[in-house]
Amino acid sequence: MATFKLNTTDRENLTSFLRDLVRIPSFSTEEQAVAKRIITEMKRLGFQDVRLDRIGNVVGWIGSSRSHSPHSHQHHRPILMFNGHMDTVRVSDDNTWTYDPFGATIEDGRLYGLGACDMKGGLAAMIYAAHLLRNVQDALDGQLVVACVVQEEPSEGVGSRVLIEEEGLAPDWVVVGEPSNLNVSRGHRGRIEMRLTTYGRSAHAATPTLGENAIYATARLVFGLELLAEQLGNDPFLGAGTLAVTHITSTSSSRNAIPDRCELTIDRRLTVGENETKALAEVQRVISREGVRAEVIVPEYRLTSYTGYTCQKREFYPVWIMPEDHPLIATAAQAVREQLKRRPQIIQWDFSTEAAYIGAEAGIPTVGLGPGDPHLAHTPDEHILLSDVYAAAEVYAKLAAMLLGA
Repeated sequence: MATFKLNTTDRENLTSFLRDLVRIPSFSTEEQAVAKRIITEMKRLGFQDVRLDRIGNVVGWIGSSRSHSPHSHQHHRPILMFNGHMDTVRVSDDNTWTYDPFGATIEDGRLYGLGACDMKGGLAAMIYAAHLLRNVQDALDGQLVVACVVQEEPSEGVGSRVLIEEEGLAPDWVVVGEPSNLNVSRGHRGRIEMRLTTYGRSAHAATPTLGENAIYATARLVFGLELLAEQLGNDPFLGAGTLAVTHITSTSSSRNAIPDRCELTIDRRLTVGENETKALAEVQRVISREGVRAEVIVPEYRLTSYTGYTCQKREFYPVWIMPEDHPLIATAAQAVREQLKRRPQIIQWDFSTEAAYIGAEAGIPTVGLGPGDPHLAHTPDEHILLSDVYAAAEVYAKLAAMLLGA
């Protein structure tokens, strides 16, 4: 099977498109402007049935001629989904950036900007991979759908869940385009957010012994949680589970009153063999051992999309892992090897992705493959090599042709 190659015009257009994506702010729940730009590009490139769904995801199709309705009763041809998210985190401090986070500056072949690596580079590459397939689409025995989803940063999988469970999209395989240095990811740890609330008793700060300081009680719990973090499970492939206290707040009647309530957020990464029940029980044991009045819960993620759709999900995202000998892993590795003339590593991601829902909950064969260094995500001066974006587009096209070939 032939390799795929972007020509000079394609590379220039892809670069221009990616710069537009980076220049358009698209914080979670505020993806409307970037979605509009993606729809325009998809239509310009000849995608079929480009549309916006109820939560604000953008989907566009390439492939053999058939009805694109998920409820069609025609003979089933396989569907491959390229999946990437449109949203980014916010800039915490402009002063830590050398480059304008929304400038899309290009220097020494690198494009700098918020979301360049995570994951607008991968998103642009997926769209241009579909463009590369247009010349052979009539020979494909199936279809490619590029799904550009919302709200991945705060709640990975919420956009894909709507696509699959409510819009009726049923892909046979999914490629998640998060940065992987164009290596093949077959898994990542799960994630659970916990909210721990400690209760005290208010009193005037001039007579603190008359009260019960919720901050002091919480400090004992934080120390206990730090010890717990050293005793978590480990897996030879996915690595160790982790626990980190990421946010603390307290409430009192005034700044000269003893706080009667303190709340902290725990980020818990789950490895193989760990689950929500186990994670909660471990924290509960710390509370019991310290003898403080406190409770721990898994909160609800609840935000309204830019389309007005209300999203709600418990803040639990399971472990995703694909068997090493799964045919999709082998095919993805072969596509990289044949297209780039190098053997990719089979890796795991440190972070959670849409695969927590698509692969772990929906049970759809899923692989991770994307341009960019994953360690640059969420960092000042985030950037991506344009040569990697071009290579990713070509690898994605090759993989689609291998999976959907007549």
